[in-house]
Formats: sequence, structure tokens, C-alpha cells
Amino acid sequence: MKTLLQYLGIVAAVALTLNITPGIFYSGGWPTIFLIALAWSVIILVIRPILQLLTLPITIITLGLFALVLNAFLFYAMTWIVPGFTVAGYWSALLGSVILSVFIWLIQKIF
Repeated sequence: MKTLLQYLGIVAAVALTLNITPGIFYSGGWPTIFLIALAWSVIILVIRPILQLLTLPITIITLGLFALVLNAFLFYAMTWIVPGFTVAGYWSALLGSVILSVFIWLIQKIF
């Protein structure tokens, strides 16, 4: 039950992020939002830890700022996975990933 509530929280965070971030577009309504939330969950659980380990030296050298670049890349990479989801450019991906991360962090504090 807790996992379902967390997933629904991620869906809400994705919906808020998509509606307030300029340069991020989606078509298809709620099914696309649910698919984006599922893709982001899988990326965060599976792909991001591997990439964080591989890019650890760069992250240490840049005092953690490369983690923002990695998150923006992963956010943009969802455009290749989810049909109907587009990101206009790097700055939109960076802003979207930061906003989504903040919303997910707030939701995890609640649940």
C-alpha cells in the first residue's frame, strides 16, 4: 500500500512539474503522465545509481554539480522512452529535473 501511495505521489509530482515548467510538453493526457512517472521511477531506481557510480570522480571534482547534469540528462532521456513527452532543450530538462526532484522529496517526507 505504501508503494502505491508513493507512486501516486510521484504521479502528482510529475503532473505539477509538467504544468509549471516551461519547455516541457506532453500529449496524451493522464496515461502519458502515468507512463512518465513509471519511467522516472525505473530510471531513478535502476539506471541513476549505476551512472552515479560511474561518474563519481567527475562529481567529486565538480563538488557535486555534475549530479545536476546527470539528472538533467536522465530527465531528457525520458523523451526517448515515453511517446508524447518532449523537452525543448537542456535548460528545460535541468529545470524540470530540479523541480521534479524537489516535489518528490517533499512527497517522500509526507509519506
